[in-house]
Amino acid sequence: MPEQILINFTPQETRVAVMHQGVTQELHIERTSSRGLVGNVYMGKVVRILPGMQSAFIDVGLERTAFLHVADILEARPNGHGSSEPPRPIERMLSEGQSLLVQVIKDPIGTKGARLSTQISVAGRMLVYLPQEKHIGVSQRIEDEAERESLREKLNRLVPADEPGGFIVRTMAEGASEADLANDIAYLRKIWAELKTQARTAAPPALIYQELNLAQRVLRDFVNPDTARIVIDSRENFQKLTAFADVYTPAVRPLLEHYTGERPLFDLFGVEDEIQKALARRVDLKSGGYLIIDQTEAMTTIDVNTGGFVGVRNFDDTIFKTNLEAAQTIARQLRLRNLGGIIIIDFIDMDSGEHREAVLAEFNKALARDHTRLTVNGFTALGLVEMTRKRTRESLAHVLCEPCPTCDGRGEVKTARTVCYEILRELLREARQFNAREYRVIAAPAVVDLFLDEESQGLAMLSDFIEKPVSLQAEPSYSQEQYDIVLM
Repeated sequence: MPEQILINFTPQETRVAVMHQGVTQELHIERTSSRGLVGNVYMGKVVRILPGMQSAFIDVGLERTAFLHVADILEARPNGHGSSEPPRPIERMLSEGQSLLVQVIKDPIGTKGARLSTQISVAGRMLVYLPQEKHIGVSQRIEDEAERESLREKLNRLVPADEPGGFIVRTMAEGASEADLANDIAYLRKIWAELKTQARTAAPPALIYQELNLAQRVLRDFVNPDTARIVIDSRENFQKLTAFADVYTPAVRPLLEHYTGERPLFDLFGVEDEIQKALARRVDLKSGGYLIIDQTEAMTTIDVNTGGFVGVRNFDDTIFKTNLEAAQTIARQLRLRNLGGIIIIDFIDMDSGEHREAVLAEFNKALARDHTRLTVNGFTALGLVEMTRKRTRESLAHVLCEPCPTCDGRGEVKTARTVCYEILRELLREARQFNAREYRVIAAPAVVDLFLDEESQGLAMLSDFIEKPVSLQAEPSYSQEQYDIVLM
């Protein structure tokens, strides 16, 4: 079945689901209050230089200062990026208080600020314009060597040798005519001219150029030869996207459809259920096995289990089939949840080297449709698969969720008995500091119940020791770890 893209609009957010064979493969969410920053160009101000880290902090007007590493400074290598010479030290290129034109290459993630580059690039549908470099490159995803050479020749004819700037040919340009490429070049040069004009008069920190919104990026970046239709559930935004497509992406215009059904678009295609499943730790496999996905600050771990799956032949066959299914599901979950950074996968142990190779081949095949840059290192000595996936924006869980205020993101809470013992210790501390007439403990019902039952003797002994009465009050609104001691 062909691919289709669903776009759901509300005033607060835009949600995009990429569907393949009727199953949700990718989810993208952009909220009006917190749009992504990748691609935005700012006039920033250098606020601090760290020679030891060869980095600088740049104020571009965001909540946190952004981060610029020496490797992302275009002037760092005098002879270009291919030079074998070491980059010049950052303290010789930048000074505090200096104004600098920079572009966001990675969104702020967690406690880290945005990552910047001084190499500006402007993306069109078929080309990426590099105004500061004289270079023509072709996307590695265009594998046909004849097509690569043809596109390079077309660009060389369209771009005079004396004109500044270079281009990277995107995958979308495969099969494009010279007229299509010429239109993209004219559009990109116009944007760069406007950007330069604004930059000349802007006082830092200032936003100079804002990347397209999510819905517009769908038309520019997401559409591929397999895309059969783009379904939009808002009349107003359908009209806006149609006007945008007429100007910038005319080839995509016939794919746009306005959904007028009464049932919500994401409900109709089961996307709402997929979003809920993508926030859970456990992912069930059709065979009866399951995955456990744990996302931490350092890495994401994925554990494969056979669960209730019993093979028809033997145990090795059961393990092999579970791992094969898990390989496909993991590849989809990485895209769906937008998991990035270091990822460790613990497939069920296989004795057969042939089985291990087959599972790895299936995993790489399933990952082939992922547009994000990734590396898979194969099985380690411990039988784990190590991989990395480029992290450019927050994962789905970090966009939609926040740490639990009760457990502070640990995923566990203290037992009622543990809290009881904490309260007893705190009562003793309070009694040594303050001479109250009585102490009242306000705590969750489960904690109070334990004090009235199994821990009643311990509470009575403490009351006798401090020679003051202790009363209890159950507060249903308190979490299990929450309590107060009131001096009467």
